[in-house]
Amino acid sequence: MLDTKDFNFFESHNSFDFKGFLFKITGCWKWFVLSLGITFLFAYNVNIRKESMYGMESLIIVEDQNNPFFTSNTSLVFNWGGTSDKVQTIITSLKSRSHNEIVVDKLQYYIKYLKQDEYFFKDAYGEVPFYVEIDKSKGQLFDKLIKITFLSPSQYKLSIDFGESTSASLIQYSDVIIKPVNVSGGEFNRIFKINESVDLPFLKFKLIIKPEAFEFTNQEYFIRFDDFNNTVANYRAIDVSADAKALSIVRLQLEGSNKYRLVEYLNTTVEELKNIQLASKNQFANNTISFIDSTLIEMEGQIKNAENELKEFRKGKNILELEEEVGGNLLSQKLSGYDVEKDAINRKIAYYNLLKNYLEKTTDYSKLPAPSVAGIDDPNVVSNVSKLIVLSADRANLSYTVKNKKMFSEFDVEMESIKKVLLENIASSKSALSLNLSLINKNITKAEGEASLLPENKQEHIKITRNYNLKDKIYSTFLEKRSEAEIVKAANISDIKFLDPAKDIGGGLRGPKTSINYILAAFLGVLVPLLVIFVMVLIDNNVNTIEDIKKMTKIPVIGIVGNKVSDSNLSVFEMPKSALAESFRSIRSSLQFMYKKQQKVGAKIVMITSSVSGEGKTFCSINLATVFALSDKKTVIVGLDLRKPRIFDDFHIDNVMGVVNYLIGQKTINEVTQSTHIPFLDVISSGPIPPNPSELLMSDAMHEMIQELKAKYDYIVLDTPPVGLVSDALELAQFCDATIYVARQGFTKKGMLNVVNEKHKRGELHNISILFNGFSNNAKNGYAYGYGVYGEGYHNEKVKNKVWKKIINRFKK
Repeated sequence: MLDTKDFNFFESHNSFDFKGFLFKITGCWKWFVLSLGITFLFAYNVNIRKESMYGMESLIIVEDQNNPFFTSNTSLVFNWGGTSDKVQTIITSLKSRSHNEIVVDKLQYYIKYLKQDEYFFKDAYGEVPFYVEIDKSKGQLFDKLIKITFLSPSQYKLSIDFGESTSASLIQYSDVIIKPVNVSGGEFNRIFKINESVDLPFLKFKLIIKPEAFEFTNQEYFIRFDDFNNTVANYRAIDVSADAKALSIVRLQLEGSNKYRLVEYLNTTVEELKNIQLASKNQFANNTISFIDSTLIEMEGQIKNAENELKEFRKGKNILELEEEVGGNLLSQKLSGYDVEKDAINRKIAYYNLLKNYLEKTTDYSKLPAPSVAGIDDPNVVSNVSKLIVLSADRANLSYTVKNKKMFSEFDVEMESIKKVLLENIASSKSALSLNLSLINKNITKAEGEASLLPENKQEHIKITRNYNLKDKIYSTFLEKRSEAEIVKAANISDIKFLDPAKDIGGGLRGPKTSINYILAAFLGVLVPLLVIFVMVLIDNNVNTIEDIKKMTKIPVIGIVGNKVSDSNLSVFEMPKSALAESFRSIRSSLQFMYKKQQKVGAKIVMITSSVSGEGKTFCSINLATVFALSDKKTVIVGLDLRKPRIFDDFHIDNVMGVVNYLIGQKTINEVTQSTHIPFLDVISSGPIPPNPSELLMSDAMHEMIQELKAKYDYIVLDTPPVGLVSDALELAQFCDATIYVARQGFTKKGMLNVVNEKHKRGELHNISILFNGFSNNAKNGYAYGYGVYGEGYHNEKVKNKVWKKIINRFKK
């Protein structure tokens, strides 16, 4: 019993045979052709079945657009932050859910217009000759193909296949609610007129033909109402990025199957953002105008009452007498001036109190009026209030779309810092104003004391005139501020403008990547068979090449024998001019050289053995004996494989008597020897299978038989059992002058050579050589170089086939 370690694959592989691997690859070229054909066919089908994907882009520039009406006297300030802040805000806004909801809703991209292509439904938006108007408050058939077939320029057929279902879903785009509806099932068909309102339980729309449409009769189209939120989510995938070299330039890129839709969406999303940004920029002015308008309404009543009071007082009085008093006029003007100054201070204090109340009790500062309405021109206060309004508005907008707490915390930190600065400004400004107010009050008290010395009518006139002049002055001031705000608002322009609007100028194809698919197909087409061959080579433990033998053993190779060229094992005799016969003659010459070197005279005995059955031991025995006989040497083949006798069939003799009969003493050597139809060649078959073959081969009778044969023949060829299975051949080695171990290409295991090595080292097999049998000069075996003479015969002339016939024959193999 052999130890399993003798068959250990890893012990027999010290290095990878790259040369053999390369020849193995070339030998399996048909695998690569087939694999490449399959992968390229698959890539072709993928390419033609996939809808083309396009990419469109646009460029916008973000700048600080200064208002041309800002002057040193204009106290309104509008600022959207620095340019870098704007860019980041714009990028976030363009990708936000709320912004994309606005754009999708405006363009109604949840309505899909489709056309049947060979392999898929093509997005035909912009190509269809019609569009549908829907009532967003009414439900539309959700996620179902609606077929539109134009029967004439004025009529179309509406078709819906409900299948076996008796229910469907409706989507209401006003509030994005999906609800069920009962349907009759099967196919629904109805004819409608163009521009006629479709009023069905599951559809509410009107189909309108585009003005530019023509020749659409008998054409078929499809529409589908998709989910609003999913549609928005798809467009939120828009790629928005700031240019690395110019941070004020923003690039927008969008991919999809319809170029018209991509161009329209890119341009519309920017236009909507421009409107939103301009509205945000005008928020400060709008707050100011709104505050002034509400104040003016209140002031109109007060100034009217003051005017009426003055008129009533002057009735029946001498106006010239009241106004000709020089001292009284100067005193009246002085008091009116003091009143205006006092009102201006009170308005500033009131605004600061309002601002402080906002800062301490609320978090929404988007409605704050401009400080200029109270006559406050402190640049720090005006600028910080402006920033606070913008930040508050931006934070409110982002709260609906962005869930990034970090971004909100950044807003809160910045707003908190502005609040602290404003509260400090308020405290210091109010202190200064209180001081000014006390001084004004002293002046007013002093002037009023002087007025008390005037006549009573004169005092009353000054009082009424003071009240009227104050109201009129305040009203005029507010009108002036409102006019400033209106001018600034009208002069405002968006900080966003197109550098390159999206435009279809041809091209833009992004997929399917046909070239990449074919490259990938080529890669896989080569890789798959390459890996298969690599694994096959890696796990292959057979002897395939001469190099394999040389790596495993130092036992010399006596010759290489190809596959047999005849139906029987008598290949040398039947085709003596073949390359196979020539290879056996070469082995015969090598043996004769070996015998001459050993100075061997008389009969020569050669033993043929192998590792296991099936390696061609019997075939080699017969043909080696044949070449000896063809050289007019008396030769005998002795079948000593007593367990599996096989050597008699090819000579058409029986196996009734043989070696066994001689060894047990039943027959003589002449009685068991049978002549063959080959001159000088006799055969002694094994005979009947004995119960104790090993004991018979070790008996004295075996010695006697060898001696008799040596006296009678020039060459004795012993066909023995495999040494890897039984020990019989080792018992016979003592009689032999040479031992030939047969290794068969692609059959003999490399581990078996270790067994032969061990037996040779121990002296159990001497004068041993290896015969490489069944050799095929084929790259499939990883060996396609050298020893070509042993493949096909060079003595038998063959008609050369044409190249194309060779290729056909190659595929037929």
